[in-house]
Amino acid sequence: MDPLALFTLQVLNALSLSALLFFIALGLTLIFGIMRVVNFAHGAVFMLGAYCGVAAQTATGSFAASLLAAPLAGAALGLAFERSALSRLYAREHSAFLLVTFGLALALTEAIRLIWGADARQTELPAVLAGIVFVMDEPFPVYRLLLIGAGGLCWLLCWLGLQRTRLGLLLRAASQNPTMTAALGNDVGRVRAMVFALACALAALGGALAAPLLSASLGLGSNVIIDAFVIVMIGGMGSFIGTVAGSLLVGFAQTFGNFYVPELALGMTYALMITVLVLRPGGLFGRPE
Repeated sequence: MDPLALFTLQVLNALSLSALLFFIALGLTLIFGIMRVVNFAHGAVFMLGAYCGVAAQTATGSFAASLLAAPLAGAALGLAFERSALSRLYAREHSAFLLVTFGLALALTEAIRLIWGADARQTELPAVLAGIVFVMDEPFPVYRLLLIGAGGLCWLLCWLGLQRTRLGLLLRAASQNPTMTAALGNDVGRVRAMVFALACALAALGGALAAPLLSASLGLGSNVIIDAFVIVMIGGMGSFIGTVAGSLLVGFAQTFGNFYVPELALGMTYALMITVLVLRPGGLFGRPE
C-alpha cells in the first residue's frame, strides 16, 4: 500500500475513534464543569446506550430508532438519578459524589446483566452504512465517516449552544457562581438536572454509535470510562475545547500506537497524559482545582 494512502486511512480511523470518545468525554466535562461532580457512572451509561440501541434496532429493524432510543434512555436515567440522589448531596463533601456515582455504576451494570444477560450483543448496520468508499484508491468503511461527521456535528451544536444562546449563558453562569446565579432568580437546581440529563444522553448516544463496531458487552463501560478520564485530564477538567483536544490526542495516540507499536499503545496514552500533567497540572486548557 502507498505510504501516503496508509497514513491517510490511519488519520481517518483516528478521527472516527476520537469522535466516539468525544461523546462520553464531553458528558464528563459538562457534569464537572457545571456541577463539580466526578461521575464514575458515565461509562455504565455509555454501556446502557449500547444495549438500548441494540434492543431498539432488534425490535424495530431501524438503526435510526437505536440512535433515538439510546439518548432518551440515558437522559431519563440521568434526570431520575440527579433528582433522587445527587440533588441531596451538593452541600456535602465531594467524596459523597464519588461513592454514589460508583454505586450507580455497579447497580446499572448488574441491572444490564439481569435484563440482557452476560453475552455480548451486536447490531448490523443498514446497507447504506455497511459499505465502503475508496480513499486514495483504498477501501474505507462508510460508517467510520459517519462517526466523524457525527462527532463534528455534536461539537458544533454544543459550541453554538454554550456560546451563542441564553441557555448557554445560564450554564456558564451556574458553573462560575451558582450562588449569584440563584440570587438573580434562576433555578440552579433545574440547570444541574438538565446538565446531568444532557451529559448522560450524550454518553448513551455514543454507546449506540459504538455498538456496531465494539458490540454491547458488560466490560464496555469500564473500558471506555478510563479513556474518558484520560481525555478530560489531558484537556483540563471542565474545559470544552480541552475535551476536543484531548479526544483527538487520545484517538490519534491509540490508533497510531495500535498500528505501529501495538505492544506500547496503552503505555503511549498514559505517557501522553503524564507529560501533559507534568507540564500543565491543570491540563492543556484547564486550571488546577
